[in-house]
Amino acid sequence: MEIKIVNRSRHPLPTPATELSAGMDLRANVDAPIVLGSLERALVPTGLYIALPPGFEAQVRPRSGLALKKGIGLLNAPGTIDADYRGEIGVILVNLSAEPFTVADGDRIAQLVVARHERVVWQPVETLDETERGAGGFGHTGQL
Repeated sequence: MEIKIVNRSRHPLPTPATELSAGMDLRANVDAPIVLGSLERALVPTGLYIALPPGFEAQVRPRSGLALKKGIGLLNAPGTIDADYRGEIGVILVNLSAEPFTVADGDRIAQLVVARHERVVWQPVETLDETERGAGGFGHTGQL
C-alpha cells in the first residue's frame, strides 16, 4: 500500500524493522533534548505528515522496550490518526518511572501501525441475541 508522506524531519522515513513487523518506529524531531521528570508528559514532534486513504487509520503505539526498561508510555495509546488529518504527527509521551528521562533528536519514541477500519451504521433494536458469556465483563471467569 502506498501512503503519501511529507518528511520535514532530519531522519529517514519509518520502516518496519523486520519482514513481519506490523509497526514502524517514529523518531523524535526536536531541536533540543526534552527532559521528562517523573509523571511528566510532553508532546514530541516527529516532523512527519501523512495522507491516509479512506477506510484506514494510523495508530500511534508505545514501544515495548521503552515501557519495560524506562517506564515511558503514551497517554492516549493507541493514538488515532484519521484519514482526513493533515497536521504533523505528534507523540504524547509520559514518564511513569521515578527517574528523569531525556528524549533526544532521532530517538525512537513510538511505533506507527496502519490499519483498515469500517464505517459503522447503527441498527437500533430492543434486544440482543443471547451468548454463553452474556453480560459477563471484567474478570467474569474468575481467573487471572
